[in-house]
Amino acid sequence: MYIKSNSSIVKESERWHSEGVIYPKLTWLAEELLAKLARWSVENKKSEFKNTLSLISVMRYSRTYQELKEKYKEMVKVWPEVTDPEKFVYEDVAIATYLLILWEEERAERGVTAKQSFVDLGCGNGLLVHILCSEGHPGRGIDVRRRKIWDMYGPQTQLEEGAITPGDKTLFPDADWLIGNHSDELTPWIPVITARSSYNCRFFVLPCCFFDFTGKYCRRQSRKTQYREYLDFIQEVGLSCGFHVQEDCLRIPSTKRVCLIGKSRTYPPTGEVWMDEQRARYIHGRRGHPVSPPGKEHSCSAPEVAAGSAGHQDSPASLGSGTECVPEALPAEQGAGTQAAAVWLPGFQPREKAEPVRNCATLPRDFVDQVVLQVADLLLAGKKLNTASSQEGSLKTWNGGGSYSLAEVASELDRETLRRLKRECGGLQTLLRNSHQVFKVLNGRVHIRDWRQELQKEKRPAAKRSLSSEAFKTRLCWFFTHHPDGCVLPSSCCPFAHGPGELQPSQTSQKQRQST
Repeated sequence: MYIKSNSSIVKESERWHSEGVIYPKLTWLAEELLAKLARWSVENKKSEFKNTLSLISVMRYSRTYQELKEKYKEMVKVWPEVTDPEKFVYEDVAIATYLLILWEEERAERGVTAKQSFVDLGCGNGLLVHILCSEGHPGRGIDVRRRKIWDMYGPQTQLEEGAITPGDKTLFPDADWLIGNHSDELTPWIPVITARSSYNCRFFVLPCCFFDFTGKYCRRQSRKTQYREYLDFIQEVGLSCGFHVQEDCLRIPSTKRVCLIGKSRTYPPTGEVWMDEQRARYIHGRRGHPVSPPGKEHSCSAPEVAAGSAGHQDSPASLGSGTECVPEALPAEQGAGTQAAAVWLPGFQPREKAEPVRNCATLPRDFVDQVVLQVADLLLAGKKLNTASSQEGSLKTWNGGGSYSLAEVASELDRETLRRLKRECGGLQTLLRNSHQVFKVLNGRVHIRDWRQELQKEKRPAAKRSLSSEAFKTRLCWFFTHHPDGCVLPSSCCPFAHGPGELQPSQTSQKQRQST
């Protein structure tokens, strides 16, 4: 495999196998790598995050990852979900590898041999649970929605369908570790549930979407990225619950790859009752409740520093000392402490079992067509004329359009259109990516798609070729209908129909009708 810088051409060896972690996709190498290398070479920016795999042995990780990747790579071929199998399979293999090494080193530190038990809260497709169980760790996963792939794992992988509302009934006293892998609205609650489950329970969270205890997380600082600020918030929650919180960066194909780990406590077991009072005060303080009754301030309490800071700008530093500041006269009680109610905080809303579709797919067709046409007109106004040979060999000039950033495109749309798009996940960018036939969105810039380049790309895997052949000419060609120069491809080469007369029935819909 090599990269030719002047044309970004990538040659594929027969043994090339992209899995997004060690071997990136060829299109990324060809279209994005050089631009990133150029930018990185002139940047003088200190990273906001820890070095990758800073808490475990990199050598053990690399060896174990290769073994697990080989062991579970067949999952890519049988993946029944609509999500990208390469991304999800190899990402979960990498996360499982990290946990296995972390737990192996923990057993060595503690001088024990029994493998740690776990519960994965919001386990999704359940693959992480399946891998950990298959590698000898007793555990289970819980998610509000059952997935198709659950039936493929076998009885040794325990997966439960059910909603989790943080409260007295959602404690796991027998689990050594609680896991939150992209656990969304449960993410800030996992340190709390861990702390109240048992004194010896630990947690691992990999935050992704930004949630507070009872809704979306609201930014309070402009000097940090939203991601960095949210990680600091989850770290603050862990510290306020009495954990020494460690941070590490995983080796996974994701922009959200920082994990937070709570392995040990900042207080002795005898301080559990007092500590749980501080947790309750902190949680209610996040809703704007008074953090302590008038005249009843404690003189020294690390968790209370966090509870009293509505914006938590300075609290991570103030909580990071690990000082055990516990009143002397406390009963030697253990357990969940003073939990006043079955549900810890009214207002928490677990996700619905039927997940609403918000990826622009349910927007009215006429609205989508209007936005597509408006954006295309904007790009075509910034003309970039390309000369191409027609089927007869004569030269044809075709307007390939200009290139605009997503922000520039958004500035040309009216307020009501933007408001409507904002309610969808990904907004304008998602709509343009969904309109794959017309646009190409690359590095935050929007281009008119040139289908000559698409046909010149390297051969796709057999499964994708089969899928595209089933969809051949089942939709009208947007360029044939709307582009001032028509379609850049002749009808015989274009995968879309040049007029209603060429439309073919979808083989997928035919199969569905036959099956019914």
